[in-house]
Amino acid sequence: MAKLRTRYVCQNCGASYPQWLGQCGQCKQWNTLVEEVLDRVEEKRGTPAHLKRQATRPVAIGEIPVDEGPRMPLGDVELDRVLGGGLVPGSIVLIGGDPGIGKSTLLLQTALHAPGLRTLYVSGEESAHQIKMRAERLDGRGADQGCFVLTETNTQNLFKHIDDLKPDLVVIDSIQTLHTAVLDASPGSVGQVRECTAEMLRLAKTTGIPVVLIGHITKEGYLAGPKVLEHMVDAVLQFEGDRDHAYRLLRPLKNRFGSTNELGIYEMRGDGLARVEDPSQVLLGQRGERPSGVVVAATLEGQRPLLIEVQALVSSAVYGTPQRSATGFDLRRLNMLLAVLEKRCGFRLGSKDVFLNLAGGFRVEEPAIDLAVVCAILGSDADLPVPHDTAFCGEVGLTGEIRPVPRTDQRIAEAHKLGFTRVFVPRGTKGIPRGTGLDVVPVGRVDEVLGRLFG
Repeated sequence: MAKLRTRYVCQNCGASYPQWLGQCGQCKQWNTLVEEVLDRVEEKRGTPAHLKRQATRPVAIGEIPVDEGPRMPLGDVELDRVLGGGLVPGSIVLIGGDPGIGKSTLLLQTALHAPGLRTLYVSGEESAHQIKMRAERLDGRGADQGCFVLTETNTQNLFKHIDDLKPDLVVIDSIQTLHTAVLDASPGSVGQVRECTAEMLRLAKTTGIPVVLIGHITKEGYLAGPKVLEHMVDAVLQFEGDRDHAYRLLRPLKNRFGSTNELGIYEMRGDGLARVEDPSQVLLGQRGERPSGVVVAATLEGQRPLLIEVQALVSSAVYGTPQRSATGFDLRRLNMLLAVLEKRCGFRLGSKDVFLNLAGGFRVEEPAIDLAVVCAILGSDADLPVPHDTAFCGEVGLTGEIRPVPRTDQRIAEAHKLGFTRVFVPRGTKGIPRGTGLDVVPVGRVDEVLGRLFG
């Protein structure tokens, strides 16, 4: 009998080796190599007859017809915005997120309410009865005529059902549960995930049926499986949010057919995910007199301007060693801003506890929120409230200067729409709208802002 050919694949990064090693030479992780059998893989990998590609030949780039093709709207304004206007025929999209964040809920309600699309929802984690119960909770009983449910994990059987049904859209929940007869490895392993994704990719490109995959997330917050998985698909969407809060964000990390600067915002409710039409109004809550340490920052999430409430609390350190805590904001950047305030502005905060929180469970990485963070900290330290009709935007440098930020006009327009009367912006900002009745205050340094606010 001929000897079976095997290789050892790292379950963390996907690197392969001819023999077992205790440590992967690529990612330096220990005990991550698993044996995979490669015997007659190429014979098993044969493409079914109905998915055969036509013979291709080299074509001059000038002779290639320019035909973008119509996009397929999914009936979800937020999801269509993130995808760039809808799904492109023949594309493959990967959606990742923490367990229980709402990935399956989002795609099931999309499959139920997709206008005029025959959708095949493939589940390897739940039974058909469980999916039916969720569909009734999502109020899809009147819109489920075009949604078909299949509980299958074998890709060869799945292709047969797709050939019989001929759907317009295929949803896979999740890619880690599928397995193919090509590899003798357990479902969820690096080899199985990579090979199943490659088969889904061939299906999408040969038939023109768009495929949406759900991917698991590791403890570090990355998509499970090899990194090459993200390079194989056309778009990668990250579904994130705090499970203790109701709001969810859908961010595109990669999109070959659109921009990666878009953002979808949802609210988790008892009957599913509802899109948030005016997120700034929701995040600000009641517009009354605010206590000290609470200010409003004008930030951007993708292409959407948002006004977020920044809350700070500064108190004397009780246990000797001052504490620094930040929720929704980078803790290292908070420490940098505190060092700027002490070195450049003369505020003694080294012996005080500083706690920072962004209301609503949002996390902001944009440096344009620096000025609002500084004003919130100093307002809490002096116990002086900032006027409730004032907003801030600007990046704070290491020398205490306030640097300009992009698309300030959109931030000002959002503040004006919500009834704010004054906005602090960096000096030198161009494109400030005139004639709006809004008091736009240009400032160049942190101490100048404090002089205008607290005198």
